[in-house]
Amino acid sequence: MKHKMMITTLACSLCLALAATPSYAENTAQFELVASSAESVNGEFTVTLKGQNIKDLYAYEVKLDIDANKVEIIKADTEITGFSVSPMVKNNEVTYAHTKIGQVDGEKGNLDIGTITFKAKKAGTTNIKWNSVKIVDHHLSSQTFTPNESIRFTKIFSDLADHWAKADIMLMVDKKVVEGMDDDHFAPDTNVTRAQFATLLTKALNLQAVSGQNPFEDVTSGSWYEETVKKAYAAGLINGIADNKFAPEQNITREEMTAMLLRAKGYATGTKVEDMPVTGSIHFSDETAVSEWAKKTVALAVDSGLMNGRTEQEFAPQEQASRAEAVVVLKRLTGGLK
Repeated sequence: MKHKMMITTLACSLCLALAATPSYAENTAQFELVASSAESVNGEFTVTLKGQNIKDLYAYEVKLDIDANKVEIIKADTEITGFSVSPMVKNNEVTYAHTKIGQVDGEKGNLDIGTITFKAKKAGTTNIKWNSVKIVDHHLSSQTFTPNESIRFTKIFSDLADHWAKADIMLMVDKKVVEGMDDDHFAPDTNVTRAQFATLLTKALNLQAVSGQNPFEDVTSGSWYEETVKKAYAAGLINGIADNKFAPEQNITREEMTAMLLRAKGYATGTKVEDMPVTGSIHFSDETAVSEWAKKTVALAVDSGLMNGRTEQEFAPQEQASRAEAVVVLKRLTGGLK
């Protein structure tokens, strides 16, 4: 019972001290927020709250901004002896406090005020911002600083750790254009269907719902891609493989992806593919493998930098496109529309 009363008294004393009127005449202390890493697969990272030119730190209260939908707090620590109030999260603000105990001097110099370990809930980038720190000296006078320090951390999918398209994929994940296959896997090298790529285009261009009949008999009513295929068709982004067949579940080839990509660029810029001038030509050893109907779009895509060859020598027009390739060309498309 005595121990519980002592803790309660200390907590109350800390709160009263932190509410005291500022008395420092000179603002010389500086603060820095440092992350243990910029990215990781498991999503766990630690931020260290650093102070420089500290004169007399007996107690402190720090406030950080987070996105509680993206991260959670695992633990908080400090090497300063005393009693800590566990981090509290309210309205995306973290409050963490600590006080020394007894009639002792405060900490001085350059020191680590504390560390907080977070865990990202899902793949993507999150931002941690240090809004304020209130310092109480051993006389119980206080001063508040606004560091405005921030760090960014990215939880990446486990199968993207060393992948060539990691940066572009994670950028498009943050833009909510693409998602993982599950919380931990993106499957970058699996194939993309025609319906999937049409869906990605509608998201990237933010196409709105349309009325009208479904023009393809193989796009079944109630299927997950029915509405996105209708949007893409209405915007002129897609054609069928026949008059009334879209082949939504068929893996898309690189030349088919190129054609959809150029039509999307035409839609966004107001210039039809037919009116886009070709200033270059196809310079790949397999250019004869490019279908006649796709020669212009392939030339346009390569010339504009929207598409590269699968290697320096080969475009691989009849090869099936991967999820990574699809995301990278979407990133180039949306980046070029700014």
